Amino acid sequence: MAVEFVAETEEKVADTEEKEMSFLDHLEELRWHIIRSLISIMVFAIAAFLAKKIVFHGIILAPSRTDFWTYRILCKVSELINTSALCIEELPFIIQSRQMTGQFTMHLTSSFVIGLILAFPYAFWEMWRFISPGLYSKEKKIARGSVFFVSLLFGIGILFGYFIVSPISINFLSNYQLDPSISNEFDIISYVSTLTMLVLACGLMFQLPIIVYFLTKAGIVTPGFMRTYRKHAIIVILVISAIITPPDIVSQILIALPLIVLYEISIFISKNVIKNDPDLLLLED
Repeated sequence: MAVEFVAETEEKVADTEEKEMSFLDHLEELRWHIIRSLISIMVFAIAAFLAKKIVFHGIILAPSRTDFWTYRILCKVSELINTSALCIEELPFIIQSRQMTGQFTMHLTSSFVIGLILAFPYAFWEMWRFISPGLYSKEKKIARGSVFFVSLLFGIGILFGYFIVSPISINFLSNYQLDPSISNEFDIISYVSTLTMLVLACGLMFQLPIIVYFLTKAGIVTPGFMRTYRKHAIIVILVISAIITPPDIVSQILIALPLIVLYEISIFISKNVIKNDPDLLLLED
């Protein structure tokens, strides 16, 4: 009995100390998670910075050349359907640096963006490690596989933005002319900024199913609600597409279509979540 009493007393004291120090401990723990995330980003960013030729010639500037993978695929498709409408044989623009620090600034910026993209799964995992201990067992079960699916959808969005949206947007903007006397000479800052915006926007937009999953689990969203406001959602998607893309209808449609598909997938996910959780069936009713 005495041993049990001592053990119980020590446990209460430990709980008290944990409560008293929890805020500072959590701040310290969060700090280290953030530091490790930043280190991972910087490691990839430094690697990208050192691999200047591969990063710029092989990745960033690749959509500005007609030998880019997407353009070659479009030309092959054109041959199959016996038309030249899809084949992109010329990109009538040149890229210039009009500021003394332009190229160096873009070298640093683009290296950081690539570091952020490559380190995203690890950085998200670090943040999840900080959040997950504070969740209940049921909440942890609900969020199982979050790191994998968030990283997967982010990667698919990045690839979609880089191989589909970006090259078609670049082709449209490079061929758009108000008058034949006006030549397109794009600044390197403008080019890289546009490419980065398109790619990252697609990566973030592809998180829609994950967001709907958790909102459904929280009882905020239901498939019936999403079906009712489907037309409103399509309008919102079109507006968002217009905001995050250059002012051309082609790239806006290319952003909007997969988002509409993701919206329909999200309805299916929401329906399955409610179907498998008896506590949520009342919401759908």
